[in-house]
Amino acid sequence: MLETVNKVFQTFGASVLVPIMIFVVALFLRVKPKTAMMSAFYAGVGLTGFGWIITMFTPVVTKIIKQMVNNTGIKLPVVDIGWQAGSLASFGSSVGLSFFVFGLIAELILFALGITKIFMASNLWNNFGFMIWGTLCFYVTHNFWLSLGLSFFMLLYALALAEIQADRWSDYYGVKNASVSSLHNIEQTVPAIILDPLWNLLGFNKVKMTPDYFKRKLGVFGEPTTLGALLGIIIGVLGNIRALGTLHAWGQILSFAIQLAAVMTIFPLVTGVFAKAFTPLAEEIDKHRENDGDAESTFEDLIQDKKRWFLGVDDGVGYGEPATIISGVILIPIMVIIAFILPGNKSLPIVDLISLPFMVESIVAITKGNILKVIANGIVWFSLGLYAASWLGSVYTGAVSHYGVAIPAGIVLITSFNLMARPLNALIFAAFISQNPLWIGLAVLVYLILLYALRRYRPTIWQYLKRMSDKNAGYSGSNQKINY
Repeated sequence: MLETVNKVFQTFGASVLVPIMIFVVALFLRVKPKTAMMSAFYAGVGLTGFGWIITMFTPVVTKIIKQMVNNTGIKLPVVDIGWQAGSLASFGSSVGLSFFVFGLIAELILFALGITKIFMASNLWNNFGFMIWGTLCFYVTHNFWLSLGLSFFMLLYALALAEIQADRWSDYYGVKNASVSSLHNIEQTVPAIILDPLWNLLGFNKVKMTPDYFKRKLGVFGEPTTLGALLGIIIGVLGNIRALGTLHAWGQILSFAIQLAAVMTIFPLVTGVFAKAFTPLAEEIDKHRENDGDAESTFEDLIQDKKRWFLGVDDGVGYGEPATIISGVILIPIMVIIAFILPGNKSLPIVDLISLPFMVESIVAITKGNILKVIANGIVWFSLGLYAASWLGSVYTGAVSHYGVAIPAGIVLITSFNLMARPLNALIFAAFISQNPLWIGLAVLVYLILLYALRRYRPTIWQYLKRMSDKNAGYSGSNQKINY
């Protein structure tokens, strides 16, 4: 059975299976078949568009980053080759495939029982984020049930974090009743909340580093397209710092500037198409609320509504939002430099640097698009993540190669900056592979306390996060961010 599931998924891929899931969910929500079909098509078109852009742009970014690395002469033994290898390995293991099948059932049960208010089943594709950690655990411990339990446990806490930031994400990105929930991009909720008082103490909340401010103050130079070109020139110069006197170098620099400007321009358009897949579903949730007598709901009504629930949507929905993509691109050279100077770090981020806009979405939403705070949070959290990726280098390399993924020639150890540079995930992984009931029990206890607080104090948590968000100078609405 598991082999059949793997063959089906590998044959059709996310761009086919995700639209099918969207279509089924839409019909379940009583969306008209015609609208449900268009939602499914928009999902497929959006995923295909993301795939095309990232597939074309990744080699370009990778080449520039490798040149930056070569210019320094610093060699780090754990090399980031992208999340795709981890995804393939997770589908090649019995633990991973078991979770793909039974995890979907668990997601439906958790939602039906009210343990979570996130309908994760609509974000089927990102289950590989849970699968890869179970796969690594099985490679280390050879304990199938412990490893499968780890994947399920990570699902539980990811859903809790997704619900905590759901109101802020939905409000900021302008997608009603939706939240990102993928494991590899949800844990940034933690630093975004914990570190915010520190940034406010330093006055970061008063700094108007937002796309809207750039537009008003810089005019054409504040447009995402122009900012993309300027950032492209800066990154291109860093990648050609030893050859700036050559025609070839400037050809590459200016070409990269245009290519990055194109990404900054086109990605929001694709994002808009992809978001259309979820709009009818979110509107249907609102209709159900109106039918229950909650029409014209205020913010206070929404946060007090115990029946309010959210669709788990793909992170691609927010990738093209200006503050998100600008913050992510700015972090690219910063994280490369940090990788070189961070004491004890062995991990070199390369291919997954293009995923940085995905990785900062929760921070962007919680900080109301304050780019300075996003960068500050990213520096702190992803620096800790580099240590996690360094520690996991040998385990990740062994598991990926064991489950059928070829390691590039000349590379000793590999990692995925997007999947493995995860401090919180790494701590939970460490607790489970210890096979010590005390550490595993402690992890479970922390989750149960978090779940209890969320179920009992969800309105209070959301009110606090809104007040925290409103302290930031910047965007006051969502209509300028993603156009549907």
